[in-house]
Amino acid sequence: MTSAVETEIKFEIGDIASLTTKMPEGAFRLTTPRTHELNTLYDLPGRPLRSQGSLLRVRKYGELWTVTFKGKASTGRYKSRKEIETPVQDGHALVEILENSGFEPIFCYEKFRSEWSGDRGHLLIDETPIGNFGEIEGPGDWIDAVARWLEISPGEYITDSYAALFEKWKQRTGSKAKNMCFAEVS
Repeated sequence: MTSAVETEIKFEIGDIASLTTKMPEGAFRLTTPRTHELNTLYDLPGRPLRSQGSLLRVRKYGELWTVTFKGKASTGRYKSRKEIETPVQDGHALVEILENSGFEPIFCYEKFRSEWSGDRGHLLIDETPIGNFGEIEGPGDWIDAVARWLEISPGEYITDSYAALFEKWKQRTGSKAKNMCFAEVS
């Protein structure tokens, strides 16, 4: 089990191939090649987790399953929040346990993710149904240093969740999709 405070920013990626070519010169090493990821958020009736700004997520990443609790985020230049995460041996059984305990799936989102590790954090490349995004996770000064190296200004930092980005995308496009999944969005 991992419990920590996660600090991150997202940014839009125009050209994934150009970004990945640059990674070794920044001392980043590929730790997980492009892998499909399916995330489902769960809450109880009345949405108490959502109303307090928290979430409970079940993730299938390739063949690996995890369950994650994230606390209310504090935002400013970065998004920071408590994160408790642990691997799950049988994700289908966990889903059955949650649903039989009164939890309901409230939102699903999927992406293809590549993970790169640096000396003090991670750079993640996410190919989503609504566009390509990067995430820089680590201490604030390291996030800023990596962002400068990538020529990303603080004005380009995104602290929204994927659910919030999806809602903004739906408003812009008029899409009636309920989940940020490739089959629903395309």
